[in-house]
Amino acid sequence: MGALFGTDGIRGEANRAPMDAMTAFALGQAVTHVIHPHDRPPVVVIGKDTRVSGYMLESALEAGVTSMGGIAYMLGVLPTPGVAYITESMRADAGFVVSASHNPYQDNGIKVFAGTGFKLPDAEEDEIERLMLSGKLPELTPHPDHMGRAYRLDDAIGRYVVFLKSSFPRRLTLTGLKIAMDVGNGATYKVAPMVFRELGAEVEIIHNQPDGFNINKDCGSQHTQDLAALVRASGAAIGLAFDGDGDRLIAVDELGNQITGDQILMINALQLQAERRLANDVVVSTVMSNLGVTLCCQQHGITHHKAAVGDRYVLEAMQELGGVIGGEDSGHMIFLRNHTTGDGIMTALQTIACMIKQDAPLSQLAKVVTIFPQSLINVDVTRKPNINSVPEVVEAIEAVEAELGEQGRVLVRYSGTQNMCRVMVEGPTQDDTDRLAGQIAAVVRANLG
Repeated sequence: MGALFGTDGIRGEANRAPMDAMTAFALGQAVTHVIHPHDRPPVVVIGKDTRVSGYMLESALEAGVTSMGGIAYMLGVLPTPGVAYITESMRADAGFVVSASHNPYQDNGIKVFAGTGFKLPDAEEDEIERLMLSGKLPELTPHPDHMGRAYRLDDAIGRYVVFLKSSFPRRLTLTGLKIAMDVGNGATYKVAPMVFRELGAEVEIIHNQPDGFNINKDCGSQHTQDLAALVRASGAAIGLAFDGDGDRLIAVDELGNQITGDQILMINALQLQAERRLANDVVVSTVMSNLGVTLCCQQHGITHHKAAVGDRYVLEAMQELGGVIGGEDSGHMIFLRNHTTGDGIMTALQTIACMIKQDAPLSQLAKVVTIFPQSLINVDVTRKPNINSVPEVVEAIEAVEAELGEQGRVLVRYSGTQNMCRVMVEGPTQDDTDRLAGQIAAVVRANLG
């Protein structure tokens, strides 16, 4: 990670550096300068989620792009994967997403997509960051004759809806299927209901009244209690919970039980394998995936590759290994035959397709993975030294690993987007994992908090 870019773009508290208007303006200028074709003005699209700070940041990006001679297309509120799709389908040179994903409203972030619809590689992010910090941007701006323009793309939602529907098998229908949905007061609040209703489903929806401040607040993919209650009350076949920018899905089965991202990943991977479409028999997840994923892959003759945490690293591994499916336990799934990035709505469509093809409820499909008891504790930290350089933390980890032996594992890592240290322990029982994770978390808090 650089001074500005983390594992998923630039993030921070809104209206405070680096997530202020000045940084957004400089980012718009720097990206436009770096991607500038030789024979025409660069074209850039800009989308956002529902945070109140999105107005400020999208305007600053637009100003940066046009001041550097670029043409900006404003998409308004659109999920991150929708911006990726529009970027590629319009043959734009870059795309910006103003969002902090699952973070609370006071945070915001900016992600950058290349014209291909994939996130920018590290080398290009480094070049953009150096230019932003160099102080040379003002002298690179063009003559007023060559300044850019901005336009509003009014049909962005419609284009994305058509794209999503095209990913659902044409021989299948959602007619007669009741779906409960929690859009987390985020970027999917318009798109998701449209997609499923147009495919024939009956949709019950909650948390679809964004006000700029309630995004992810006790709702969405990280808080499924309301969705579970709605599923049980309505008799829905499945509940779908999206995060603030719509690139993640956490599901709830017909009984009201939460289905993890790991389970969703393997449900879809095994369906692809059954259809002989699981390229190279490989599944990519991350080091945070439950031990149950590894065992499920072994049972079905699938190669399981664990990448570093972050969708960009999952994607890189998929491309290197020739894989077509990968994901994170957080619900971020990549179906590489269908899209360039994780897409919560697309993941929901593919998972429901598995239910229809197998004529089985989600609760039954989820049994393909035995989820080992896991405890994850997020500890707020004030600094992020190398974990191995903090003796007290190393000793705490080694003590827990010695107690677990071969019956579990420990993973301690920093968040790439927040000032947090994530302590994860898997073990034989939930009581054991909670107790041992708490031991390590206490030491982390005492030394880094």
